[in-house]
Amino acid sequence: MRLSRSFIPTLKETPTEAQIVSHRLMLRAGLIRQHAAGIYNWLPLGTRVLQNIAQIVREEQNAAGAQEIIMPTVQSGELWKESGRYDDYGPEMLRIKDRHERDMLYGPTHEEVVTDIFRNNVKSYRDLPLNLYQIHWKFRDEVRPRFGVMRGREFLMKDAYSFDTDFARAKHAYNQMFVAYLRTFARMGLRAIPMRADSGPIGGDMSHEFIVLAETGESAVFCHKGLLEKPIPQGVNYEGDLQAIVDDWTSLYAATEEKHDAAVAAKLGADLVSARGIEVGHIFHFGTKYSAAMKATVAGPDGTNITPMMGSYGIGVSRLAGAIIEASHDDAGIIWPESVAPYRVGLINLKTGDAACDAACADLYAKLAAAGVSVLYDDRDERPGVKFANMDLIGVPWHVVIGPKGLAKGQIELKRRAGGAREELSIDAVLQKLST
Repeated sequence: MRLSRSFIPTLKETPTEAQIVSHRLMLRAGLIRQHAAGIYNWLPLGTRVLQNIAQIVREEQNAAGAQEIIMPTVQSGELWKESGRYDDYGPEMLRIKDRHERDMLYGPTHEEVVTDIFRNNVKSYRDLPLNLYQIHWKFRDEVRPRFGVMRGREFLMKDAYSFDTDFARAKHAYNQMFVAYLRTFARMGLRAIPMRADSGPIGGDMSHEFIVLAETGESAVFCHKGLLEKPIPQGVNYEGDLQAIVDDWTSLYAATEEKHDAAVAAKLGADLVSARGIEVGHIFHFGTKYSAAMKATVAGPDGTNITPMMGSYGIGVSRLAGAIIEASHDDAGIIWPESVAPYRVGLINLKTGDAACDAACADLYAKLAAAGVSVLYDDRDERPGVKFANMDLIGVPWHVVIGPKGLAKGQIELKRRAGGAREELSIDAVLQKLST
């Protein structure tokens, strides 16, 4: 994409309402603009980041055996009355009435809807296990929306729901998501630590939040320092026994503020890490809470009805955009990991209008695009300093700088955004390095 034709409304000054780094940089880099309190428009750069994050989530969910669906944003209040949550959920749920005065709501979560899908379509134990997920917009009417996309009212979320015949199989489904989450966040350049957590209004007796440590985190968290270096599982067989991986991660102390045991943590001494954390994922096992209330059953091997055990598994896709920035930035702007960056390469023409520079940039731009490399080409008639600052702010991982002096020597500059390392190479060498 040529920057001269792009809609990327960057800002030189930080808006006064932005209180944390991610909010400031998302506004300044032109990723988002506020529509209403806690509700944002996602502009082209932000949309590309969301799509990249969602694709990683999708790939790891599919690998773990979950199947993607799409459920409605507006839900029937009658389903929530069946589960008993319509009155219990609280003012965070936006309740509305349709033209026939029927109770409706804008979904804050989808346990009831997916249970209704299950009970109307799954009749036998032979159809289990089943895990259905979606990547979908949700709305929760937060009393104090703040920190940009980190605590918004409308947000993009991956929510998955598992159904199993008994606790052992339900725990296996829980373990599948536990391991998939470790891999998902690692692919985004994040160290997300699973911590014992409160189940809240979702309910259940087994729950872990996946927490990214950050100074701007909303809550206090506590963990063993060994979790900061533990290797992420590779080559996972999701149909095999995953309990050993889960046991390895949960054997070390890690808890959110609600589940923190000061007496136990004190025994860790210097191994205890006390920090602030950002929740990017949450997994729950809640047994038959929804399936029993909504009379969802399947026929068992002997013909008797089985009430399936369920779990739900959430990832904050839009929140992750902010969390990644909180974990990866400097004074100049965002430093995107390559896996989620809106563009992998930023191509800077130091002298737009110079025949040699224009030709070299156009040639490299075309060749990178042909190699499948996403490129943001700054072809504007602007001062070099403006172009450098803009590309740093946006956070594109690789910067390629083409100018008359370098071309005269047969070289161009390649800069790594993370760390700022620079080297002068031939155009062919840059093409080869960025195409692999």
